[in-house]
Order: sequence, then C-alpha cells, then structure tokens
Amino acid sequence: MKQFILVMKALSDPNRVAVLKILEQGERCVCEIQYLLELAQPTVSKHMKILEEAGLVKRRRQGTWILYSLSDGKESIYARTMLDQLKGWLGNDPAVHKMTQGLPYAAALRSKKSEKNKR
Repeated sequence: MKQFILVMKALSDPNRVAVLKILEQGERCVCEIQYLLELAQPTVSKHMKILEEAGLVKRRRQGTWILYSLSDGKESIYARTMLDQLKGWLGNDPAVHKMTQGLPYAAALRSKKSEKNKR
C-alpha cells in the first residue's frame, strides 16, 4: 500500500502533474521545467524529488546537468499504470498546451546556459 500512496500523493499536486506532462515530450533539466512552470528552482527540485520517490520519474547526470525523464514504471505497477493513463489525459487543457508551446524556448534556455558554462 505504501507505494500506491506515494504515487497518489505525488499526483495530488497540479505542478507535479504538469511536470509529468512536460516530460512526456522528452528529457528535461530543472531549469527548463522551472521556466515552463514559472517556479523557483528549489520548489521544482522538491517536486522532482517527490516524483522520483514515487517512481514516476528518473534522473541521470550529463556533465553538470541533471536530466529528468519519465520512469519506465518497472519499480511500481501503480506508477506505470498512472503514467500510461496520464498520456491520454489533459491533451486539451489550456495550461498543458501553453507549456507545450513553451518547450522550444525552455530548450533554448538550457543551450544558452550550456554555452555560458563552457566559457
């Protein structure tokens, strides 16, 4: 039951659901998610930790970047089921549409930060 409760609690916050919808489009860093949700970096990091503990997202390191993506759901049947269901939900939601439209700008932001860090 503990894993079920973790997944349900993680999905009880609109910002965390928004993160999952963003990650449906592919791997993202915290700065991109922060830009799209218009939240502070510590707030986004907290949301990411909750999603990761619930088995909904995974992370990997690439140089100085931590990149997040949707989990494959192998650790939790509840996470896998909810991720599968979420793909079909909220497609017409205005907030989700706005975030999707902002994805290229968020990706450009990461590119700019990468270039700045190389200097």
